Amino acid sequence: MSGGMSFELTEDQQLIRQSVAELAAKFDDHYWMTKDQAHEFPREFYDAIAGGGWLGMTIPEEYGGHGLGITEATILAEEVARSGGGMNAASSIHMSIFGMQPVVVFGSDEMKAETLPRIVSGDLHVCFGVTEPTAGLDTSRITTFAKRDGSDYVVNGRKVWISKALESEKILLLTRTTPRDDTAKPTDGLTLFLTDIDRDHVDIRPITKMGRNAVSSNEVFIDDLRIPAEHRIGEEGKGFSYILHGLNPERMLIAAEALGIGRVALDRAVKYANERVVFDRPIGMNQGIQFPLADSLARLDAAELILRKATWLYDNGKSCGREANMAKYLCADAGFAAADRALQTHGGMGYSEEYNISRFFRESRLMKIAPVSQEMILNFLGSHVLGLPRSY
Repeated sequence: MSGGMSFELTEDQQLIRQSVAELAAKFDDHYWMTKDQAHEFPREFYDAIAGGGWLGMTIPEEYGGHGLGITEATILAEEVARSGGGMNAASSIHMSIFGMQPVVVFGSDEMKAETLPRIVSGDLHVCFGVTEPTAGLDTSRITTFAKRDGSDYVVNGRKVWISKALESEKILLLTRTTPRDDTAKPTDGLTLFLTDIDRDHVDIRPITKMGRNAVSSNEVFIDDLRIPAEHRIGEEGKGFSYILHGLNPERMLIAAEALGIGRVALDRAVKYANERVVFDRPIGMNQGIQFPLADSLARLDAAELILRKATWLYDNGKSCGREANMAKYLCADAGFAAADRALQTHGGMGYSEEYNISRFFRESRLMKIAPVSQEMILNFLGSHVLGLPRSY
């Protein structure tokens, strides 16, 4: 809209919100609790989302997708989490929704034709292999190495916290092709591949974790994995700049998921506070219960606004690092606080598994750590936005 600010969703965006909410509502608390406790991938949910054509939202139309923006993708992610599916639901489709962006932008025509339609149909599961045990958040320090051997690369190394590796056929894999000490900049010499997970050369071990157990997080051990050169994305040594392309949108997607969990937790707390009678009155009459919930509403609404600004900037081709990072920071904070207060509102029952609030609590806590910690966002805002000296 020219000449003014608009906070209204378009009719299409409202339709997306409504349709996804209706679809996700078919999967109830019992479904998600069962999947979480059994550590079982939510195939039925994933298939339903794929069947509705939602996985291809941001994939270009020529490959069967809708070619929509990150605004639409975040609406989808928020509704999926808000349905009560939380991070189990969101993480099952997260990589498909925006994770293939480096392939869309920098992949060869052959690679795009071979993989993107399969992402849209839901037939292809992909995981994202960046993080390593000794590198943490300093991606330049990864040591997984791809050594050129004729027309192939031979890869050795180790990755950790790789979501969905167990379920995936392919991995978007970041490697070193030049040792860090031999490059002009620490982030040079990194090369990105999209390749098959050959289980003869890739050992995948699930990590036992606090929550979000329907979607695996894994250690991945790579031994002499042979990757043909045509599985390389773009140029050798430019991998870091290719993954940077997806970092701001990923922050926005995560923010939307945290927002969705905060919203569903708050809804459940309000319902319980209206129904639960103690000392002859609904507990929601007590300001000790009511004020924290009202405060969470305000914080969720405020966080949502910065997220909307971030997605608008990205979709309009404007710089959005500041807003994308703030959205993740504020939504993660507001989402977890809402889940924590929802648990408190339910008292002892909040701590039981029966009310699902403990599941929201565990999953929303993750958002303050992944895919980047709150502290790293403050580092970014401090040095890149405020212009303070870099602290690390």
